[in-house]
Amino acid sequence: MTQIVAPPHPFDAAVELSAFDAGRSHGHTDPAYANMVGPFGGITAATLLRAAQQHPERLGEPLSLTVNFAGPIADGPFEVTARPTRTNRSTQHWNIELTQDGVVTTTATAVFGIRRETWTSTDITPPAVPAADAVAVQGFPDFIAWARNYEMRFVEGAIPDVADDTAGEQSDSTTTLWVRDNPPRALDFPALASLCDVFYPRVFLRLGRMLPAGTVSLTVYFHADAAMLAEQADEAVLGTARAQNFGNGYFDQSGEIWGRDGVLLATTHQLVYFKS
Repeated sequence: MTQIVAPPHPFDAAVELSAFDAGRSHGHTDPAYANMVGPFGGITAATLLRAAQQHPERLGEPLSLTVNFAGPIADGPFEVTARPTRTNRSTQHWNIELTQDGVVTTTATAVFGIRRETWTSTDITPPAVPAADAVAVQGFPDFIAWARNYEMRFVEGAIPDVADDTAGEQSDSTTTLWVRDNPPRALDFPALASLCDVFYPRVFLRLGRMLPAGTVSLTVYFHADAAMLAEQADEAVLGTARAQNFGNGYFDQSGEIWGRDGVLLATTHQLVYFKS
């Protein structure tokens, strides 16, 4: 009897890496996660995190990840090198690089660790929003391929309509939305890292139009452990993001990802360049 093997989820196919050889692995860009220039930054972040995760010397779970987009990633194969720079009793520090034809395009640092039970408190609270199924699905323009891999339900701050030149500048840069993988997929650390980059550049919303912009540096702090992520299953999570300052060609934006019962799963921060 022939056993039929189901194809991998599109996300898993996009972040797939070959077996390690002295800390090196090979991958390939996926057109399903293409952005306007190169691949979606979230899928790159997820790929680099996975490189460290599947390294045989890895200790514990991800605590933080910082990805610096040093140059464009061309369509095609790439190599990822993940190296633990120091391992302590409860934390482990990583340097990760993505190269193409021997040229570094992306660098990253990550911290993994063994979590232990302590006093716990969350000072911030999630936005007050309707339930996910009470909000209509609304995506990005069709030419942004990666966005088709996410089911997005905007509560506020949807991406400006590229065909509408009357929207004008807005006084607030906040976007809040329910989001999950499309098709649905159980949440894990690489998927959460990628979700932290689904917030389009805040300058689009403030100016009411799309313009050249791109992430320079992305940091994710993981507040959930693997068990907490497993509890989310494949349900939508709540994301919210806003900018702090625009000027001289750069702005920063911060975001939060909230899960079931208002648990804070991750916080994220970006530095983004723009032209106007």
